[in-house]
Amino acid sequence: MLINLLPDFFAALQSVDPVAAYHRYFEANRPILAAYWHNYVIEPAGPHFQDVVRETVRADRSDLRAMLERTDVVALAKQAEAACTELFNIDSTVDVVLMAGVGAANAGELVVNGRGIAFVCLEHFTSIANPQTRGLGLDPELIPMWLAHEIAHCVRYTSPQSRAEMRRAVAGASGFYSYWETGRVATLREHLVNEGLAVQASKMVSPGHAPWEYYGFQRRQFARVRELEAVLSRAVADDLDRAGLGLRLRWLSGGMSDEARTVQRHVLPERAGYFVGAQMVEAAIAEHGIAWALRAEARELTSFADAAARTA
Repeated sequence: MLINLLPDFFAALQSVDPVAAYHRYFEANRPILAAYWHNYVIEPAGPHFQDVVRETVRADRSDLRAMLERTDVVALAKQAEAACTELFNIDSTVDVVLMAGVGAANAGELVVNGRGIAFVCLEHFTSIANPQTRGLGLDPELIPMWLAHEIAHCVRYTSPQSRAEMRRAVAGASGFYSYWETGRVATLREHLVNEGLAVQASKMVSPGHAPWEYYGFQRRQFARVRELEAVLSRAVADDLDRAGLGLRLRWLSGGMSDEARTVQRHVLPERAGYFVGAQMVEAAIAEHGIAWALRAEARELTSFADAAARTA
């Protein structure tokens, strides 16, 4: 189901008291917005929360309004949703949410009460970087690509046929996804194939973009990761079956220090795990297709890459 939160968000901005109106908007959509804040921003309580809300309602949104006038984002989202439903053989409930965020993730995945949610924060897709909203200036034509990435995660987390660690972790948390808790309990192998599958899925649903865009990289970063491919494969091997939030952050998060990203005297490029994971699942997808791969156990997926390496 498509959920468009933009009209309610803009109504809050136009209120006589936008801060109070944002809080009413938040409460009206608490299941989605509280999960978004918890996983991608900060806990939605306390003075810092209030500071971010004030910044959010005061920011210049002219770039977002202009983009929405020239781009049918609802049509883009519906097209992506339909393509994913067919290609991934979706057999669980996945909602697609269009929203304005607070400058955190440009897109992401959630599970709330067992229901998958793929959201996109449109302040990042105006083609113009905006320091007030922290908008990244991405082209709106990338919206289907990013939605496909997040919908793929939701299938892995919620499909009744999924054998993934992530599904077991979400089920163990009573049907709620937490970036932080899954980071602690799921193995690095699972986190890497999880992102790798989403990258490969986005290529299938939304082909034709620059190769680095599927990973969320800049061109130079993509070239550097390609140069280090052999180094990365060796560096990750010993940690694949270990779990720990630090491992997830080292391989898959931006903003980590060089020290935190150092493995075997090599400083890993930020978010290098997206590339590593995509390589790890490529052979399995070629053999069984993306719908099967999204639901497969991590070791099942990497066994195909291991077999290909032995015969190379």
